[in-house]
Amino acid sequence: MNFPKRLLAILALLPGLALANEGGITLDKAPDRSNNLAALQHGAKLFVNYCLNCHNASSMRYNRLKDLGLSEEQIKANLLFTGDKVGEMMTTTMNPKDAKAWFGVVPPDLSVIQRAKASGAGSGSDYLYTYLRSFYKDDTRPTGWNNRLVENVAMPHVLWELQGVQQITTEEVADPHEHGKMTHQFAGYKQVSAGKLDKLEYDTAVADLVGYMEWMAEPAAQTRKKLGVAVVLFMTLFALLAWRLNASFWKEVK
Repeated sequence: MNFPKRLLAILALLPGLALANEGGITLDKAPDRSNNLAALQHGAKLFVNYCLNCHNASSMRYNRLKDLGLSEEQIKANLLFTGDKVGEMMTTTMNPKDAKAWFGVVPPDLSVIQRAKASGAGSGSDYLYTYLRSFYKDDTRPTGWNNRLVENVAMPHVLWELQGVQQITTEEVADPHEHGKMTHQFAGYKQVSAGKLDKLEYDTAVADLVGYMEWMAEPAAQTRKKLGVAVVLFMTLFALLAWRLNASFWKEVK
C-alpha cells in the first residue's frame, strides 16, 4: 500500500536531481549537426584524436563511420590507430587500473553518453556542449583543471591546446540568503593564453564533436525519424480512405 506513495515521492524528486546535476547552471543550447555530414566527419576526427585516448566507445565499430560518407580508405588513413582494423570496436588501449590510479576513476564508456546526460535541464548534447566549454585553470586540482559545470572534475581538459587557458572571474554581490553579507558570484571567463583556435572556432569544433557523439549514440536516428514521418502520412491516408469507405457502405442504410 505504501509503494505508490514512495514512487510518487521519488518521481517528485527527479526534476530537482536533474537540475542539481548541473549545479544550477543554465546549459547552453548545442547547435544541431544532425544533417551536416562534414561537421559530423570533423567531430569523428576530434573524437578519435582526443577522446579515444582514455575513453571507450565499445558499442561503435569504425566501419559504421561509412554512414557519415567516409570510405574505408579514409577511415584507415585518418581515424584508425596503429594495429586497429576497420571492423573493430572503438576502444582505448589504456589499462583501466592505470586510469583509476591516474584519475581516481575509470573514464566512462562514451557510446551513449549523449543520451545518458539528458535531463530536465536540457538534452545530452546541451550538457556536453556546455561541459566541454566550461573548463578553467585551477592549480589546486591534481590535473591542474576544473570545470564549472562539474566542480572538482577528475577529467583533465584534453582540448586545452585548441581552446587555450582560461580562468573564471567573480564579482562581489549581496548574499540573497543572509542580509548584510557579501558573496562571490561567477562573472565569466578570462582568457589567460590563446589556443590554436579562437573562441568561435573552438565553439564550432566542440559543436561538431558533440554532434558526432549524438550521432554515435543512435546512428539510425535520422532513418527512424524519416520512417516515422512516412508511417504517419500512410496512417493518415489510410484513415481518410477508411472514413470515406465507411461512409459509402452506410449511405444506403441511412
